[in-house]
Amino acid sequence: MAVAKKNLFTDEENRIADLAKAISHPARVSILLYLIKKNSCVCGDIVDELPLSQSTVSQHLKELKRVGILQGDIEGTRTCYCINPKVWMEMGNLFKVLTEKFKGCC
Repeated sequence: MAVAKKNLFTDEENRIADLAKAISHPARVSILLYLIKKNSCVCGDIVDELPLSQSTVSQHLKELKRVGILQGDIEGTRTCYCINPKVWMEMGNLFKVLTEKFKGCC
């Protein structure tokens, strides 16, 4: 039986990689910056802010939601998105731990 490569790494390493992958596209960074600027849940406005089609924006939102960075509430036929503060803090802490491991090594 083959071993999944993810099993070769710690849960923390896998989580950092998953979060980094989720924010690795400029459109996703733009979505996050827009939500931070709005400081509230946003329904539909995201598509108007990006030079991308509805379906492309939806795919990016889906990826951010998959890892938990975004949370979405369905209101009728619309989904309202906002940053999940718990996961946002988790991501910040994990990246901080990662970057602090470099201190003093060079």
